[in-house]
Amino acid sequence: MLPRRLRSTALVCALLASALVASGCASGREGGAGREGRPEQIGHLAYEVYITRQLNLKDVEDSGYYQGPEAPPGYALYGVFVNVCNESRGGPAYPAAPASNYKIVDTNGDQFSPLPLPATNVFAYHPANVKHRDCIPRTGSLAASGPTGGAMLLFQLPLQAIENRPLDLVIHGPPDPATGRSYGVRTIELDI
Repeated sequence: MLPRRLRSTALVCALLASALVASGCASGREGGAGREGRPEQIGHLAYEVYITRQLNLKDVEDSGYYQGPEAPPGYALYGVFVNVCNESRGGPAYPAAPASNYKIVDTNGDQFSPLPLPATNVFAYHPANVKHRDCIPRTGSLAASGPTGGAMLLFQLPLQAIENRPLDLVIHGPPDPATGRSYGVRTIELDI
């Protein structure tokens, strides 16, 4: 039998561990925002922010992600690198349409849309049907095997918004082809 003090400590540790397990992948914030690095299910697809990073276009690696102009004074460019995978279970194995509506929202409620990127940019996120057991970016592609490990959504954010953290990536799910209703909205807290 354990001494009383040791039993109390063990009980507290067990309660803390069960609380952590019960919290799952939610950030603990009101509304249950997901966390960067953990997938969020929307319809038949799992969305995961692999990494978020500020781009410095004078850096050799970063200049490969985006060949456009630098951010103007008072702004910064951020790449949000995502993986979108079709691992549907319990239903037919068919292609699924990914989300095409993404926004970054700061704590003031200000919203920012991604910059349009050309189809020739091999790192850019371009929504297209995702086959069963496939992903955006496709396995073996430069975007999937590069250091950022995902397809890039590029945002130009005012420095003031970066101070209004946490910043959230809000993903509006596409419509369900069977019902026409949206699969819903998910929020992922970004590590900026």
